[in-house]
Amino acid sequence: MKNKHQYVLVDTNIWIEFFKKNSPISDNLELLITKDLVKICGVVLFEILQGIKSDAEKLKVQEILLNLPYIEMNANTWQKSAYISSSLKHNGYTIPFSDILIGALAIENDLTVFTLDKHFKLISRVKIL
Repeated sequence: MKNKHQYVLVDTNIWIEFFKKNSPISDNLELLITKDLVKICGVVLFEILQGIKSDAEKLKVQEILLNLPYIEMNANTWQKSAYISSSLKHNGYTIPFSDILIGALAIENDLTVFTLDKHFKLISRVKIL
């Protein structure tokens, strides 16, 4: 990242890698967390928490995620999401609703998206880490 103060919205697939043992992505995310550059949103929080199977794992994950700065959707973000979806469909692309919301939040809040998902490249103005 060029700007050392660029905040990052971390996609679900990165968090999944982070919670695995010995993932190379873990070190990168750990560094961002240590520098207080990571933010979380409801979509990602939902996707992660709904997939947890054990109470012990749930507590571990919640301890990390619920202490991060939270970004909320507002009316402008919902409108931007609708515009992004409409524009993509007009150009022949359909991407998951969750990725559209994450992309809109990133644009609205000037955040870089940390993801392994190629869908984000289709959303103009989304900065990808």
